[in-house]
Amino acid sequence: MTPMKDRSQIRRLAENLKIPVTEAILQSFKNISRRERRNFTLFAACPNSEAVLKAALVAAKRANAPIKFAATLNQVDLDGGYTKWSQERFVQRAFEFAQMVGYEGPVIIALDHGGPYLKDLHRIENWPFERAMAAVKESLSACLLAGYDLLHIDTTVDPAFRGKASVPMEIVVNRTVELIKHVEYVRAERQLPPISYEVGTEEVGGGMTEPEDFKRFLELLKEQLLKHKLPDVWPCFIVGRVGTDLHTTTFYPNIAMKLAEIAATYGSAIKGHYTNYVANLEAYPASGVGGANVGPEFSDAEYSGLINLVEMEEKLASEGKVTNLSNLNHILKNAVVASRRWEKWRRGDELGRSFDELSSERQSWLIRTGCRYIWTEDRVAEARRKLYQNLMRSGVEAEKLVAEKITKVMMKYFRAFNLIDSLPKIESELLSRQM
Repeated sequence: MTPMKDRSQIRRLAENLKIPVTEAILQSFKNISRRERRNFTLFAACPNSEAVLKAALVAAKRANAPIKFAATLNQVDLDGGYTKWSQERFVQRAFEFAQMVGYEGPVIIALDHGGPYLKDLHRIENWPFERAMAAVKESLSACLLAGYDLLHIDTTVDPAFRGKASVPMEIVVNRTVELIKHVEYVRAERQLPPISYEVGTEEVGGGMTEPEDFKRFLELLKEQLLKHKLPDVWPCFIVGRVGTDLHTTTFYPNIAMKLAEIAATYGSAIKGHYTNYVANLEAYPASGVGGANVGPEFSDAEYSGLINLVEMEEKLASEGKVTNLSNLNHILKNAVVASRRWEKWRRGDELGRSFDELSSERQSWLIRTGCRYIWTEDRVAEARRKLYQNLMRSGVEAEKLVAEKITKVMMKYFRAFNLIDSLPKIESELLSRQM
């Protein structure tokens, strides 16, 4: 398998310098920050649908900025995930869409949360640890061979420690190094260029909830990498618990700044996850956060765009212009409920209750959040096609309206993270290093 890569000038310059493209961009941002007296945060989109993948590339072109995709094993894996993309297919689609929309910047492909039990199937089927770990190694190999640029290694989840505060930090570090060692072995065997790593988690797991614990984790990681003869391997991103998760939108700049300062002493940047609906986005670069992942908000935008179209369709039906409704809104709800994925987000007072017994507000949230899992189901895809066709007959460019809704949401991140027109600056910085 020959890994696909974009042909951007920034990637070529990074290759000339023998630096992974992610680290070349982060190093460039650091140097530019000194001159401009402002920081940059690399924006990463979770490619939870084809519409989101396309919209991100359109937004990156509009922003004239780099784009990073962070795909989970639930989304993209050897079994196709819920997007129906293997690692190889995902990379292929990303570069096909980049060419389609005319985006010429670097397309950074990354794995998000690569570790045992972070793929729902591992937990649903109660896989033993050895099986889960072996499957993750196989997935990591597939990512590497497909041409991923960065791998997030996250070993903070293990059902065997359920009921305890967290998986002990020493175990988290040992398992992290085991997975990195596996990747490096495959990389050396296939004579592939160096890639970048991200470690840690924003979750409570692993004990990394306080700055001192965070620092201790990095010390242990450094010791173990040296012990396993991996002195040249070090993560460019350390995930920090900065306040946000799936259920909260509060970002704490002071905490982020402390973690960023600690990470910087080790040559790494802090990464924030679940950066959805955060009000003070400008505080991310101001606090020194080097990267941020966003996902569910784009599913919400896609869902909202489609529901707007359903309302349009119903209005046209009332005027006699549509005779066969798509019923997409009902089909979406039924598909989310049938998937049972929504059950993992039940709150304590919702345990044992059916979906229809929940409040309308909670049902709406669960559908918006869970719809990313069922976009590719045949009945959903067919209803979506019917909706688009019904509207097209009345001159409505339905697909473009949905894409633009997602793109507009993404643009706020490019603006808040100081990324607008950053490509020429990165190119200039990398060119200066080659003179």
